[in-house]
Amino acid sequence: MNRSELEAVHLAYLQKEGKTRRRVFVTQTLLLIAFLGLWEILSRANLINSLIFSYPSKIAGLFWTQLTDGSLLPHVGITVWETVIGFLLGTLLGTLIATLIWWSPFLSRVLEPYLVVANSMPKVALGPVFIVCFGPGLMSVIAMGVAISVIVTTINIYASFREVNPQYVRVVQTLGGNKQQIFRLAILPATIPTILATLKVNVGLSWVGVIVGEFLVSQSGLGYLIIYGFQVFNFTLVMVSLSIIAVVATVMYQGVAFLERRLTSQFK
Repeated sequence: MNRSELEAVHLAYLQKEGKTRRRVFVTQTLLLIAFLGLWEILSRANLINSLIFSYPSKIAGLFWTQLTDGSLLPHVGITVWETVIGFLLGTLLGTLIATLIWWSPFLSRVLEPYLVVANSMPKVALGPVFIVCFGPGLMSVIAMGVAISVIVTTINIYASFREVNPQYVRVVQTLGGNKQQIFRLAILPATIPTILATLKVNVGLSWVGVIVGEFLVSQSGLGYLIIYGFQVFNFTLVMVSLSIIAVVATVMYQGVAFLERRLTSQFK
């Protein structure tokens, strides 16, 4: 097959892939519209409890009211800030701990059972400890976000380090590479897909941790709005908060997916 034929095959593949992506996007959009439309119809027809589940037009109306009067954005900003910080700290600390454990086989044998215990422990139970240590404020919420993601990050990335093809390590050793070079040239590049997959998981875990933290201590943020909405039986406010969380979490996830595509294309 000559070069022009290869280019034609590649172009046909790209066109087919583009059509598939458009079909997926259109199908996803139609499903969302159908879900919202059915929700609206069932609520207005009293086939589901509109007091509890509200309905899309009412949620959109409350969202617009709170957006225009300026009462919503401060809560959104605080929660997004806490989540991003918790996401970054959890990922960085988990990666650092996994690296230290891989670097020292002795440390690995010592800490491995503790990691298993820490992973099985319900992180929400640590909330009172964080409140005592950091006070009922921003630091406690961030600490909760970090606690939920850091152990999962450590275990996943360390397991990925151990599963790297030993042949890669032997090649670097044969060329006279030390442990630092083995990690930089063999271990880390081979585990990029796992690190990126862990980032995707951490998006959700960070949101869970921050919202739970706001349930416990915060007087602002989306978690606070959810609790307040339940207390005053304003379930439309709860749905507004949950909808914002879903949208912002999706944006964060798509950001990680974009980073994954960029890094994957560089390593090809």
